Amino acid sequence: MTKYVFVTGGVVSSLGKGIAAASLGAILESRGIRVTHLKLDPYINVDPGTMSPFQHGEVFVTEDGAETDLDLGHYERFTSAKMTKRNNFTTGQIYDTVIRKERRGEYLGKTVQVIPHITDEIKASIKRGGEGADVAIVEVGGTVGDIESLPFLEAIRQMGIQEGRNNTCFIHLTLLPYIATAGELKTKPTQHSVKDLREIGIQPDVLLCRCDRPMPLEERGKIALFCNVMPEAVIEVMDSDSIYKIPAMLHEQMLDEIVCHKLAILAKAADLKVWNKIVHALQNPQHEIKVAFVGKYVDLTESYKSLIEAIKHAGLHTQCSVNIHFLDSENIATHGTDALKDMDAILVPGGFGVRGTEGKIAAIRYARENKVPYLGICLGMQLATIEFARNVAGLEGANSTEFDPETPHPVVALITEWLDREGKVEKRSESSNLGGTMRLGAQKCPIKTGTLAASIYGKQVNERHRHRYEVNNTYVPKLEAAGLIISARTPTEDLPEMMELPQTGEHAHPWFVGVQFHPEFTSNPRQGHPLFIAYVKAALAQRQPGLSDAASASKVNA
Repeated sequence: MTKYVFVTGGVVSSLGKGIAAASLGAILESRGIRVTHLKLDPYINVDPGTMSPFQHGEVFVTEDGAETDLDLGHYERFTSAKMTKRNNFTTGQIYDTVIRKERRGEYLGKTVQVIPHITDEIKASIKRGGEGADVAIVEVGGTVGDIESLPFLEAIRQMGIQEGRNNTCFIHLTLLPYIATAGELKTKPTQHSVKDLREIGIQPDVLLCRCDRPMPLEERGKIALFCNVMPEAVIEVMDSDSIYKIPAMLHEQMLDEIVCHKLAILAKAADLKVWNKIVHALQNPQHEIKVAFVGKYVDLTESYKSLIEAIKHAGLHTQCSVNIHFLDSENIATHGTDALKDMDAILVPGGFGVRGTEGKIAAIRYARENKVPYLGICLGMQLATIEFARNVAGLEGANSTEFDPETPHPVVALITEWLDREGKVEKRSESSNLGGTMRLGAQKCPIKTGTLAASIYGKQVNERHRHRYEVNNTYVPKLEAAGLIISARTPTEDLPEMMELPQTGEHAHPWFVGVQFHPEFTSNPRQGHPLFIAYVKAALAQRQPGLSDAASASKVNA
């Protein structure tokens, strides 16, 4: 029988419920407990796939192709649990499901209401998502008091009764602001947040108090007294310079013991050796590199959360401090590539839209011509192909139809577009969604032997995708004749999945790789990721020749 830990938030958003939930999962997993995570998002959007990164941050893609909240990335990085479509649902999805049931007559003509129909659907979704786990850690998005959160809070209140006291635990994350003029941390926001929660019918078992300095015993006692929790269940969560220090911080204050006691779970002692090693590696780097991160959302790092973490993971496994310099591609297009001159490696991430693409292409050309290690992800691979087509293969005006529908050389396009030019559209299966919708989720592809890609991944790559446009197969022979290497192709459609420049010959480059997929989604701090480790090694070799041989990047069990 699955037991449930519900994590709610108060006072303000962005306090770190996702990190707290993920850290608790890491500690419980270290005790031999099977955990899974769920994120309940109160917004009415069906999923974050069409939401602006400026508002929502990164869209995390699961192995089965769900576009989900970025907190699911934290869950996978902190535990071994694999997230699926069942692990994230929104108000929009819940209402859509209930309305479809009503249209099919499944409610037998009854008046459909928030209670019980919406709340019942929420509870059913939570139970489906928690199947197979000993403990399901359920994070409710937003804050207590938000109108849109009320059905979710009512649903978990009901589960607290229906599942039994020993099968549910409520954790509330709140803020202890420091008022400089008073010279003290203030507990009133926490008291009011818990008051609102109790009015809904939920009594928290644990309070996680975010603060920027140690919490005095007097304040801890005051919170415990007025919020009706035990003093040891008032846990201090101080600001940290690394999210990977949080599991140890919570364990030292016995959060896992409190949760296990509340859920009546007997488990072995927590073993956080792996997290201690991660923190030690983080604090004791032996080398340092500079990576130019060329994008258009450089002012919001949440837009690239998984990618930034994946680069940091590679640094942990190469004893390297990776200093990421976020460069606005529009500035490069306007002012040139001088900002790249002191960089040890260049990276162009995924993205959509024409804005900033010419600046990214200029950065890619700089990396190719100056032999600077380059990694292009999704759009970064497509733009590298366009740059090579224009400046090496002689295809003047080459572009993607996403940016220029009238380009004379659509080296990147929707599959339907190049098949239409060849008069082959009618031969495609009507059930195929390639080119019509996003290619999402994991896909296995064989890798060409003797390539840099093979030295990194081995014989096969299995990574997650999120894109519509593809490298145009009709141009691939011309690109290969000019020296481009297509090192991996999809097994069914034969579409380019990985490209690289040769390491010998006329267009030799020490390390230049583009991938159509998103490898950052499968990286975690415990093992790192083979592609990013090889990339960081190449950057080390660029900075200090002889320190690391990029060509010998070995396969890592990721």
